[in-house]
Amino acid sequence: MHKTLVGVSLFAGGGITETYFDEIGIKIAVANELLTKRADFYKFTHPDTEMICGDITEQKVFDLVISKAKSNGAKFLLATPPCQGMSTLGKREYTTDKRNSLVHYVLKAIDTLLPEFVLIENVPMFADLLFNIDGTTYTGESEFDKPFKIFDLLNILYSEKYCIEMKLLNAMHYGVPQSRPRLIIKMFKKDKTWPWPSEENRIITLRQAIGDLPSLESGEKSDIQWHYALQHNERQVLALKHTPEGKSAMKNTVHFPKKSDGSKVKGFHNTYNRMRWDEPAPARTTNNHLISGHNNVHPGRLLPDGTWSDARVLTFRELLIVSSLPLTWNIPSDFKESEVREMIGEAIPPLLSKKIAERIGK
Repeated sequence: MHKTLVGVSLFAGGGITETYFDEIGIKIAVANELLTKRADFYKFTHPDTEMICGDITEQKVFDLVISKAKSNGAKFLLATPPCQGMSTLGKREYTTDKRNSLVHYVLKAIDTLLPEFVLIENVPMFADLLFNIDGTTYTGESEFDKPFKIFDLLNILYSEKYCIEMKLLNAMHYGVPQSRPRLIIKMFKKDKTWPWPSEENRIITLRQAIGDLPSLESGEKSDIQWHYALQHNERQVLALKHTPEGKSAMKNTVHFPKKSDGSKVKGFHNTYNRMRWDEPAPARTTNNHLISGHNNVHPGRLLPDGTWSDARVLTFRELLIVSSLPLTWNIPSDFKESEVREMIGEAIPPLLSKKIAERIGK
């Protein structure tokens, strides 16, 4: 990319996806986010972007976003529609979750803006979700409805003007110390080019990424910025102290996670589970602050007394590292950590989005 490419971001969240876009010549001129707190976070981290906070399903909000994008000469559309209705960790109410019909507004934006490049990313299951021809969720309630998977739908609507490509990329193959598969859809006009990034041979493990940071127990702090341990329930901490690297405390015969009455808590094989040092971090989800969550616990180190250290989730610093966020990240000093952790858990690791977007025009 030899000159600045101007873009618009829909469902922008806190702008994590766009973290490195300035470095590769992409200027997001306009962004839209529904939630005020996330919109405010975006404005702080991307002060040169005009943030329009509001519901894109409202015509006046949609029209304002598109008019601002046009007046800025936007040629790039970034769309990351919320995926909670599709998540394998959610309730799987695909046909009733209105968030899954937000694709309708992505199609409207393409039709009205006619961008040269479109990047749509989501969870892998997005590929199998069924839509009507207008991008609303297929329910089968009408005899006139016909279901289309997203890739087929985009080809039906836009293949005359756009090259349309879809791939499942895992962030761990692109320099991110985290196994994070994301479905990527690229659309680009037929007189343009946009190759895929090449997979990297080296996979970065947790040992390489965070192994130099000092051990911390629940509630402990260090002198290193953002390297402090969240405070966890003592019963959960005790169970994890007796849980080796790569194992779940749910499988312990004595020191398993307990309720206050001593009975065993309910959980799955990957809850209360320690990560492995010589693998990338498992996918960081929105509940990455919970020691009871899926694969959330630090790998730990075997201590002389036979217990294991670091019975806690990753510190905020460790989370930034495995999510490919910069340690020089300029975020509000009064941020609520749980909210930022949630945004990180929802977003594509920004190093991956950078490596996809920097190939535009190559």
